[in-house]
Amino acid sequence: MFVSNRRHLMASFIFPFALLSACGGSGTDVIVATPLSMTMEKIGTYDGRVLGAAEITAFDSASKRLFVVNGANRSVDVLDLSTPSAPKLVGTIDITSLGGGVNSVAVHEGLVALAIEGSVKTALGSVAFFNAADLKLLHSVTVGALPDMLVFTPDGKTLVVANEGEPNSYGLADSVDPEGSVSVITVNRTGTSTVASADFKSYIGKEAELRASGVRIYGPGANAAQDLEPEYVAISADSKTAYVTLQENNAIAIVDIASAKVTAIKPLGFKNHHVAGAGLDASDEDGGTNTNNGTAAIKIMPQPVKGMYLPDAIARYSVNGTTYLITANEGDTRADWPGFNEETRVRAHCPLGLDPTVFGANAANLLFDSNLGRLRITNTPNGGSTGKNAAGLCTELYSFGARSFSIWSADVVRVFDSGDDLEQRTKALANVNFNASHDDNTLDARSPTKGPEPEGVVVGTFGTKTYAFIGLERVGGVMVYDVSIPTAPTFVTYLNTRTGLTGDRGPEGLALITGDKLPNGKPLLIVGNEVSGTTAVFQLNLTY
Repeated sequence: MFVSNRRHLMASFIFPFALLSACGGSGTDVIVATPLSMTMEKIGTYDGRVLGAAEITAFDSASKRLFVVNGANRSVDVLDLSTPSAPKLVGTIDITSLGGGVNSVAVHEGLVALAIEGSVKTALGSVAFFNAADLKLLHSVTVGALPDMLVFTPDGKTLVVANEGEPNSYGLADSVDPEGSVSVITVNRTGTSTVASADFKSYIGKEAELRASGVRIYGPGANAAQDLEPEYVAISADSKTAYVTLQENNAIAIVDIASAKVTAIKPLGFKNHHVAGAGLDASDEDGGTNTNNGTAAIKIMPQPVKGMYLPDAIARYSVNGTTYLITANEGDTRADWPGFNEETRVRAHCPLGLDPTVFGANAANLLFDSNLGRLRITNTPNGGSTGKNAAGLCTELYSFGARSFSIWSADVVRVFDSGDDLEQRTKALANVNFNASHDDNTLDARSPTKGPEPEGVVVGTFGTKTYAFIGLERVGGVMVYDVSIPTAPTFVTYLNTRTGLTGDRGPEGLALITGDKLPNGKPLLIVGNEVSGTTAVFQLNLTY
């Protein structure tokens, strides 16, 4: 391979040459040819042997160590990845004295950062810094409540933390709903880092304005600062801007890193599932016709439903100097704590029926379980809205997640959505049933609830091509698309290393190892599988 200062010389070769890098990564750029195609193969695994033993991962190239969040043990497993086909446990970082659990890990040039929630999740959390080589704790700093994800800027000078600030309950005597925030940490490798907070206090009192724009503000009694819940962060190439998913709010916050200020909150809108190519399988009892006791069947079709994108992971990449964002539209619900549950099913939510002026002459039949009756939707699309008219008839149905990945411009205008492609490509797998969950192998089990559930996404540029890797949390595996043309991505490959109720299940976090970081000379994708507790090593095989 040739280092980047040979770029102009290489332009005269027959093959097009360009940078190989992981988006948001660091290190020396390496010039490689643009591949014609790519496949993936699993070459190694580490089995944590328990639910939650493998969640988020990060790699340190100097020590060739992989850091794996082990939610089961409230620790971080440290794996030697110098031989990727045989990851070996060489150490553990125990954080029990630092907080309640580790939620995320990031690494930059030998410095490991851990996002640690408080012993009580509504209390302030912390970020602890460790030396990758000897696992020595260097220092820790206080951040917002429930730090859920963190990432270094490409230049390594700053660490950005999404503090989700989930409540413990709503409307009860002991209810606490902390404010969401984004911590901007100026990294000090020889002393103590300093923390600034990009908060949402300036939006308190502007809840009606946010709702009118399409941002979901709907937690009972919560003001905007409490209701906005940062989930995941992507950083611009120049290290100046952070793009933060506000998952439950169906929005993205834009943060100026230098000033630690939220400069905008952008609503994502809704996906129209009622058009060709954007349908979904809405029921696990769709084997009959207009019935409430049908059997499982695969029926992916347009439905009069609006999908809330509600993205988890977000990644950033550039094409000809223009920034684009990719979201994995997982969907999430506020149903995990007492006092409020927005999740319901269509038939239960619409006991008086669907408005025929909206849903047409077939409105009554749509309520059957074999049609839309069992689809899980929200009873609170936004604020006090219920999606019903004055007569109590449902006029709008909002489902969780879009069962897709989307590409957005830097000002958060959607330029592409994958439609129903994820479900279409998982309907005939030999190793797992269609829309099975990660903890069962039941045909159609997840059809009423978010389908394959895309959760993680990372991007990597190889030559002049950029690939997006999307992890499917429920049915399993990783799909790859060529996103070099943001308005017209193309499917590349899909690898699912699950076999029924065995193998790798519940992909949670993805980490791409490229450029000068390669432990074995070939690009790798690391997949942390939460349910099976396995860390899988996928090798990317490029054809030229």
